[in-house]
Amino acid sequence: MVARRDVQHADEPRLSRDLLTTDGGEAHDRSGLVLPGRVVCLVAGGGPAGVMLGYLLARSGIEVWVLEKHADFFRDFRGDTIHPSTLEVMHELGLLDALLALPHTELRAITGQIGRDLITLADFSQLPTRCPFIAFMPQWDFLTLLVTAGRRLPAFHVAMEAEVIDLIAEDDRIAGARVRVKGVVQDVRADLVIGADGRTSVVRERAGLRVDRFGAPMDVLWLRVPKLPEDGPQPLGRVAAGRFLVMIDRAEYWQCAFLIPKGALDDRHAQGLAALRQDIASVAPFLRDRLEALTDWNDVKLLTVVVDRLRTWCRPGLLCLGDAAHAMSPIGGIGINLAIQDAVAAANVLVPRFAAGRVTIDDLARIERRRTWPTRVTQRVQITIQNTVIARVLHGAGKGRTFGAPWPLRLAQRVPAVRRLVARFVGLGVRPEHVETV
Repeated sequence: MVARRDVQHADEPRLSRDLLTTDGGEAHDRSGLVLPGRVVCLVAGGGPAGVMLGYLLARSGIEVWVLEKHADFFRDFRGDTIHPSTLEVMHELGLLDALLALPHTELRAITGQIGRDLITLADFSQLPTRCPFIAFMPQWDFLTLLVTAGRRLPAFHVAMEAEVIDLIAEDDRIAGARVRVKGVVQDVRADLVIGADGRTSVVRERAGLRVDRFGAPMDVLWLRVPKLPEDGPQPLGRVAAGRFLVMIDRAEYWQCAFLIPKGALDDRHAQGLAALRQDIASVAPFLRDRLEALTDWNDVKLLTVVVDRLRTWCRPGLLCLGDAAHAMSPIGGIGINLAIQDAVAAANVLVPRFAAGRVTIDDLARIERRRTWPTRVTQRVQITIQNTVIARVLHGAGKGRTFGAPWPLRLAQRVPAVRRLVARFVGLGVRPEHVETV
């Protein structure tokens, strides 16, 4: 939930899709890319974890192929929050100035309108980092920047419209993957396969890795609402009994997330768009006139919230990272940043091990151990908030009475140390990682 922010470079053009049509600086025909029969590291998934790990490995001279199943990264309503921990990593890589030159908004304090109370939940200004703010930008810009930087490295390759559809096993070791590239299936052997293909990961399913699912009381409806110059700074979150709205400032529009009870989409459809418009306007009255432009359910996208975690992230020859290892709740916008932390931690272990020879299961287990604890802690906090706050709000607790902030949030408003603690948890995470490779 947010208030103070600064708009940066809103009129600059976005990165071109044309930058995604080559790999590692070598031109290829988009209609018929063929991967090598053997690679050092094969990364399934061109999201934050996969692209960041690919860049870090290639930066140290380790050949890596990153596979992205879509033709580009241009899909809306992905994780768009670049936290101070990630901005620090980008500084360590020498990419921070290029990142902040892209269109973005900056969030320096988190506020929420909770019933009658306007609460400041976090203040990032005291964080010990170069960028004491959250940067909001489309994930496609962030990924394209990394891919563009990667293309300057001879060891970095990215294949679009390419995905892992099965794994190649030899005895108990994963020795590669069966890959579909622009409709053509081929086998690619690899010293290491990375599963970074998201919460519906084919890699983890084919590897037989067991998943613990923790559930969530809500799903999210995503939609856009026009932004006017007179809107001014607004709280990120607006909460009333039965209604929970998040508004992300996109400079030209508000990207809105309206929470609904888990599985309630059909009920919302039955109630109609007029009821949805009314519910949103009831917590954000200044949007009422603009919501009339919302006339088609095709303009409303469903995010099904999933919280899960692998019991084991690795097998000999295979490691899962990011959402493939742990799908996070959208609370705090932490998921993309936790995935990047996974990638940095993995590279810190893998680079010297690749240089020394073969990566072993002990090396992969070491990465898993390092990243499991921050994942567990973060998910526990998210699940607690889901079950004690969001579930109560969505099921209308307090309807008919004056709705206000619970005492822990009022405590954050009154005690600066609490706001700084929340900012550290959200902005830097439980165990922030730093680039140790060159």
